[in-house]
Amino acid sequence: MAWSPPYRPKQMSLGPLEQEILEILWQLGKATVKDIHENILANPDRELAYSSVTTVLNRLTNKGWLLCQRDGKAFSWVPRVSAEQARAIQSYEQLQQFLAVSNPEVVTAFADSLDTASLDQLEAIAARLKSLRRQRGEGA
Repeated sequence: MAWSPPYRPKQMSLGPLEQEILEILWQLGKATVKDIHENILANPDRELAYSSVTTVLNRLTNKGWLLCQRDGKAFSWVPRVSAEQARAIQSYEQLQQFLAVSNPEVVTAFADSLDTASLDQLEAIAARLKSLRRQRGEGA
């Protein structure tokens, strides 16, 4: 059975400013346009219009990364997925793309080139998968 996240944004690709604003939201948990704008302008070398932050927040909402909530007269945004969940989704998709376009020889060559640390990680992942399957009663 393929892994499926509890929620997946509609569009995974993000531009640099979208990624930066998402990172700020992951740090803050919840923020207004003003909060994010001030966070970015805390760097004296940065310039960014307030309206640009609003545009990017709306774009991230449309892509399914954020939820917009009304707080009195202001609006605030919260991430729909955590940074960890986003990395897991992106890693899963990259792996699926690699496996979809690769033939067995390419996958084998890739696996053969892994260093010892990578092999230890793969063994830990395999052990965790066996444990999860046993818990679900699927056998090893």
